[in-house]
Amino acid sequence: MSIEVMGVSKEYGAQTALNEVSFSLKKGEIVGFLGPNGAGKSTMMKILTGYIKPSKGSVAVNEIDVLNNANEAQHHIGYLPEHNPLYLDLYVKEYLAFQASIYKIEKSKVNSVIEQVGLTPEKHKKIGQLSKGYQQRVGLAAAIIHNPDVLILDEPTTGLDPNQLMEIRALLKELGKEKTILFSTHIMQEVEAICDRVIIIQKGELMLDKPIAGLKENNEQVIEVTFDYKLEEQFIKKLPHLISHSNNYDNTWHLTFKANEDMRPVIFDFAQENGLKILELNSKNQSLENLFKEITN
Repeated sequence: MSIEVMGVSKEYGAQTALNEVSFSLKKGEIVGFLGPNGAGKSTMMKILTGYIKPSKGSVAVNEIDVLNNANEAQHHIGYLPEHNPLYLDLYVKEYLAFQASIYKIEKSKVNSVIEQVGLTPEKHKKIGQLSKGYQQRVGLAAAIIHNPDVLILDEPTTGLDPNQLMEIRALLKELGKEKTILFSTHIMQEVEAICDRVIIIQKGELMLDKPIAGLKENNEQVIEVTFDYKLEEQFIKKLPHLISHSNNYDNTWHLTFKANEDMRPVIFDFAQENGLKILELNSKNQSLENLFKEITN
């Protein structure tokens, strides 16, 4: 396993930040690490990277015991913390050359990593002159400059505009072909777009550890539809594959179907056959977002 977490707990006085958390990641996996603010995500990432020690439990990266051999483990880890620490008075290329010297890497690697993260137009600027999005790219470049096997990224897409998001998403997918990536985010679409798996923690407890594909296996569909006048229940029951229904307002129905086909065209046909007009129709099948809300509320 590239990452192995066994029974990790972390206490700060009377406060428990993590409670008996266990999970493992294989090489080549991209895993979204989710939870509301204060759930313990950043604490776990700091433990994984050897910056703080757990109260109990064990952590290994590439089979190296992080607690007893932090320096050795850190050579295999690229880390982008939530609050990206940068030397704002240094130029981009100067800062990354400094990072390369720490790992005793040839300076020729600096230009390739600058190109890899899309910093070429900004490489001669001081870091303090860059936007938040470009500063995030500098932090990501510093995290991957020594070609680590494992990437720990805490909110890596913070401050990026939609175009930058797509570029970083593509970069993470490319990196994930050869590396293990654990990253935290509050953007569910990012997780669904690039992750193989999702882990959700809440108040320091592991609540879910499941493949993204597994979240999509359930073929239930939830649709909310508003007609132009009130329908009797016996008419709604004529809809195929309907497993539950409720009349939220006079003309609005909350419908749950069990079907492989998209039921929205079926509802349109049903309305037409019965002389109805649909005023509003919404699919509620944002599975990961709904699941996150259900677990963390």
